Amino acid sequence: MRRAHHKLWAWQSSIALVKTIYGLTSKFPREEAFGLTAQMRRAAVSVPSNIAEGAARSSKKEFAHFLVIARGSLSELETQLEIAKQLGYLVEEQETEQQVDQIFALLGGLIRSNKAKLSSPA
Repeated sequence: MRRAHHKLWAWQSSIALVKTIYGLTSKFPREEAFGLTAQMRRAAVSVPSNIAEGAARSSKKEFAHFLVIARGSLSELETQLEIAKQLGYLVEEQETEQQVDQIFALLGGLIRSNKAKLSSPA
């Protein structure tokens, strides 16, 4: 069964990002399995999960709240990608960075759209 969030590009793109992150982190040193690898995977999974949870809520205000949480998780992931680069676990990941930027923009658009709908008279 298809849910409303399945139609959202932000959700679709963030699912693709999860797959990218799992692929990247599978090459990290074993000693990072419970450290940076786990953190990055959790942050990545949190993005589409929060989009889905917000879309399933009963109000636009709740949806907007979960979109902001998703954007926060995306910011965490962006920071963790930088840490992984600084530690030498990743080289420049331009494609991944573009994915993050695209999802950031999509989430920003959804947040603005929801805020506009909340502030406009019914």
